[in-house]
Amino acid sequence: MNILRLVLLGLAAVAALLLSWSFLQQALQAPTSIESGRETPPGSSRHLLAEMHATREKLVATISAAPEYAAFFDRLKTLYPADYESFLSNATKRGVVTGETANADRLLSDAVRTLRLSHGILAAKADTEALNRIFTMQLNVMRALAVADEKLCVDFLYGNASSAFFDFSATHRMLVGDMALAGLAAVADGQAQPVERTAPDDNDFALLDKALREKGLNDAEISAVLDGKMSDPPIEPRRMCRAGQIYLETLAAMPEPGRSRIYGLAVELMARS
Repeated sequence: MNILRLVLLGLAAVAALLLSWSFLQQALQAPTSIESGRETPPGSSRHLLAEMHATREKLVATISAAPEYAAFFDRLKTLYPADYESFLSNATKRGVVTGETANADRLLSDAVRTLRLSHGILAAKADTEALNRIFTMQLNVMRALAVADEKLCVDFLYGNASSAFFDFSATHRMLVGDMALAGLAAVADGQAQPVERTAPDDNDFALLDKALREKGLNDAEISAVLDGKMSDPPIEPRRMCRAGQIYLETLAAMPEPGRSRIYGLAVELMARS
C-alpha cells in the first residue's frame, strides 16, 4: 500500500497559492520600478525603502484587523520570531513588487507555510493530545466545506491550491485560525517535549483499511483516500468529500498507539511537502 496521499491535506490547503521560490528571488533582486519593471537609479533607493516600510505597516494593520487570527500570529511571533519576520519580510517584498492588496487570509497561509517548512517536522513528535487536535480541526474544516462547497471540500482533501479556499477562510476565520493554531501548538509541544514514535506498520494500515470498509467505503474510495488513486470515471464530489470525512472519523477512532503512529507519519509528510 502506498503511504497515504491524504495525509497531506489541511495545512497544505491552508498554504495554497503561495509564491514560488523563483518569484521570491525576483523580489530580492535589485530595486525595480513597479510601473516599468526596469531597474531604478541608485537615488531611488530611499523611495523604495519608504515604500517597503509603508507596505509592511499595512500588512501589520491587516493582521491586527483579523482578531480571529490574533492568537496564531501572537504566538508565532513569540515562539518563532525568525519565522514571523521571514514571512512578513517576504510578504512585504511581494506587496511592493506586485502592488497587490493585503489579505489576512493569504497572510495566514504564508505564515503557516513558513512555519511548516522551517519547523513542521517537530509537530510529528508532539504528544497525543496535540496530534489529535491537528486532525480534529481538519475534520471540522472538512465538515464546514461539505456544507459550503463540496468541490472545494475535495480540493482541500488533496491539498489542491484554490483561491476559493481564501474566500471560504474569510467567512470561517475562527475555524481556520484554530486549525493553524493547532499546527503551531503541536510544533511547540514537539520541540519542548519530543515523543519518539515508531513508524506505522502493515498491521496499522490493515486495521484502518478494515475499519473503512466497515464504514461503507468501497475499493475505489479507499484507494482514493489511502493511495491517492483516482478512479475512472472520478468519484463525484459529494461522495468523495464524505469519504474524506469518514477517513478522518475512522482514523480518530483507531486504538492507540496505532493512531498516533499514523498521525505522526502524516504530520511528517506535511512538513516535507
